[in-house]
Amino acid sequence: MCGIVGYVGAKQALEVVVSGLRRLEYRGYDSAGVAVVSDSVLVTRKRAGKLVNLESLLGAEPLPESTTGIGHTRWATHGVPNDANAHPHVDCSGRIAVIHNGIIENFAELRAELSAGGHSLDSDTDTEVAAHLLEEAVERAGGSLADAMRAVCARLEGAFTLVAIDSRSPDLVVGARRNSPLVVGVGDGEMFMASDVAAFIEYTRDALELGQDQVIELRADSVLVTDFAGNPVEVRAFRVDWDASAAEKGGYDLFMLKEIAEQPKAVADTLLGRIGPNGELRLDLGLPEEALRDIDKVVITACGTAYHAGMIAKYAIEHWTRIPCEVELASEFRYRDPILGRRTLVIAISQSGETMDTLMAVRYAREQGARVLAICNTNGSTIPRESDAVLYTHAGPEVAVASTKAFTTQVVAVYLVGLYLAQVRGDKFGDEVRAIIRELADMPRKVDIVLDTVEPVRELARQLKDATSVLFIGRHVGFPVALEGALKLKELAYMHAEGFAAGELKHGPIALLEPGTPVVVIVPSPLGRSVIHDKIVSNIQEVRARGALTIVIAEEGDESVEAWADHLIRVPVCPTLLQPLVATIPLQVLACELATAKGHDVDQPRNLAKSVTVE
Repeated sequence: MCGIVGYVGAKQALEVVVSGLRRLEYRGYDSAGVAVVSDSVLVTRKRAGKLVNLESLLGAEPLPESTTGIGHTRWATHGVPNDANAHPHVDCSGRIAVIHNGIIENFAELRAELSAGGHSLDSDTDTEVAAHLLEEAVERAGGSLADAMRAVCARLEGAFTLVAIDSRSPDLVVGARRNSPLVVGVGDGEMFMASDVAAFIEYTRDALELGQDQVIELRADSVLVTDFAGNPVEVRAFRVDWDASAAEKGGYDLFMLKEIAEQPKAVADTLLGRIGPNGELRLDLGLPEEALRDIDKVVITACGTAYHAGMIAKYAIEHWTRIPCEVELASEFRYRDPILGRRTLVIAISQSGETMDTLMAVRYAREQGARVLAICNTNGSTIPRESDAVLYTHAGPEVAVASTKAFTTQVVAVYLVGLYLAQVRGDKFGDEVRAIIRELADMPRKVDIVLDTVEPVRELARQLKDATSVLFIGRHVGFPVALEGALKLKELAYMHAEGFAAGELKHGPIALLEPGTPVVVIVPSPLGRSVIHDKIVSNIQEVRARGALTIVIAEEGDESVEAWADHLIRVPVCPTLLQPLVATIPLQVLACELATAKGHDVDQPRNLAKSVTVE
């Protein structure tokens, strides 16, 4: 969602802040703004639209030199995207500027109170009430912006990160967080505050992990963190394991193309150090083995692409461990009153570790006594911190909004969890587990093979430029792959795309078929699960008989599909349960190329944000 940057140090703050905002563009936004303090005067600039609009304004109306500043990219929740609703927001006196991520749920009553008290509010946002509340609170606090922030946070309901500067405290940036991401970067004589480490990775890789309900006071040479009551709290330092170059395009035209190409390495890195010399798994999950042996149910909760990874996990975990496994959309999870207990393992999957729906599901699960394992790509984020255990994927930074390498590494991570459960519980013999691990360790090579042979997929995508609808079908693990392929087309090409369990076609969706409708079919291996394979071949014949254009993803050597495929995309032979790692790649390429052919912004599709930090 919204991108936040704060800086205090010796450098020109505007340069640092705008650079940080540029690195946060991937999160999705509709306006941008900055504020600096110079000679005890607060100056702001903001514009609707892309960051280039703000930069044009700054060129026409330059800001004065300053070493303290804040910046923001907004994703609208309250009020349309326009200049007035862009952040920062300023109090009546022009003394305090505030930027905000999240939703202040009681803003309407606070706004009414402020208006009745004589405040003039100029925007339609929930954020502006925080600026005016700070205006009142800072006077009561004797000029202390940090004390004022603590007082204001006590009155706010909802999820929020607030960052503020005060013209009368030119060497200070104050932040606060509740249920919304915020991290501190520690430099040499300079400090950073941001919603994502990407904002300051150009300047430092040293960071501080912030907790829930905390207020942060940043000065160039110090950081003080307290709870909302003003009590000092300890924070954990960590070092970011990638550098600024990892977040650059590296010669690719698009971040998405770069991230698709990085998948062999990302998969290999996620496996790195987790396979012992004898082929056994070594996972330091933070949960004792006795607790894992006691598990009698697994519940996976996630949103969007991560939910599809969870669906794949269900097939693998149940097959390898025989433990019942459920998969729940995090946005629905706690509202259906699920049955959880101390013998339930809840697996929460989130690339950012800040997905609000998933975070709320984690908290609900822990309240019910379940053990929670997070699968996450972001060190120091909220969901891992609030879980009982964590397995980090090692995808590196993913800048494009549409997830690619984050998805494949999540799939690898859930495979590791499933196999580790089987190993610890003795659900499979050791040689069986080791055999699957050997296959898994070979998947980076097979993903690389797919990437070397996807040029025909790009050509096919260009041919489909004028299609109005694309259907995806699959069985077994091919079903969540079909859902993921459809989601990618929706996200990037802005077209109707639906994924179905192939057996459900005759129960309604087949009515969507018209002559020429593209239907993408994910075909499982003919080995091991031949019944599933034979049934999906029948499904291909079924849709082709009704005039569909069949696009078939099948293993090398599978000759049974050739007669029924208008376009045949080959992937390497691998066990059925592992096939999503190779079958998904062509679908990512298809969506990326089709969106490019339509002239869309592939890395930042409309209306979407990389990290959804509001419910």
